[in-house]
Amino acid sequence: MKPRENRVQIVRHLAELPESLRGGALTIGNFDGVHRGHAELIARLVDKAKEVGGPALVLTFDPHPVRLLRPAECPPPLTWTERKAELLADLGVDCVIAYPTDKALLCLSAEEFFRRIVVEAIGAKAMIEGPNFYFGHNREGDVQLLADLAAGAGMSLDVVQPVALDTGGGAEWISSSRIRRLLLTGGKVGLARRMLTSPYKLRGMITHGAGRGAELGFPTANLEGIDTLLPAPGVYAAAGWVMGRAWPAAVNIGSNPTFGETHPKVEAHLVGLHEPLYGKLIEVDFLERLRDVRPFPSAGALVAQIRQDAASAKNIADAYLDTIGALQAGAGDNKPQD
Repeated sequence: MKPRENRVQIVRHLAELPESLRGGALTIGNFDGVHRGHAELIARLVDKAKEVGGPALVLTFDPHPVRLLRPAECPPPLTWTERKAELLADLGVDCVIAYPTDKALLCLSAEEFFRRIVVEAIGAKAMIEGPNFYFGHNREGDVQLLADLAAGAGMSLDVVQPVALDTGGGAEWISSSRIRRLLLTGGKVGLARRMLTSPYKLRGMITHGAGRGAELGFPTANLEGIDTLLPAPGVYAAAGWVMGRAWPAAVNIGSNPTFGETHPKVEAHLVGLHEPLYGKLIEVDFLERLRDVRPFPSAGALVAQIRQDAASAKNIADAYLDTIGALQAGAGDNKPQD
């Protein structure tokens, strides 16, 4: 099964925004990860765009403003810009404006930001935001000020409340911060997957490793250049996308203590794929956490565990790939929301 082509238009400079993408419904935010709370807001955005007869637009920032203001506090993102745009397109967004954040933007007052960006550059007729939306210099503008400015400009504003998920131990509010903590603390990719609109994904270039996996009969792809948040150390069931195809994968994040290796790394064993992949780009969908990284008394014991990990990963990934394959076949070009 091949991944679907991205259908959303990405605009990186407002001067390049075509007239056909003006006069629609707009939401502004980071949308990191594109979770189910975001999906609720985007659903309202798409409906409002139809109501006003214009496009559904998302204005996000690249890089995140915190990276310029407080770089030491800026966490790794959950999604890269193109991935974010793809996920938003799946929800019905027509265009993502990936605004190049600079100090000039960050110095705009809330009123200046609204006038220059929302009214003059984008010509929005409607806005959709969450209740914790802030804008302008030092986050001086809130939803109440936005409502006042929108009313003065003859523009509607809808405020969409956060979404909660029943996790079995009570309802939890869905947020990018919550998902980030799930991934970092215990590598809870299964629960994160329930909060996201699609399984958590990372990408990297495949490079040469020590070759130990091949010696054990389980060749691995070593990932470098990962530009998003790395889940906690552990062994995971995943689907690896490489060379236009998806493969079941057992992914190890961490060191190899059985052989005394302490350097952390990311290795993916793609079940059934044996050809060299050096220099290829791989994307990995994390589906479930299988176990902790731990030392084994012998190479034979490690091989037995890897064999079990690969079988478990294949069962989980096959079910996932069969499901999205069937849904894609039934829905034409529309990718399902998992």
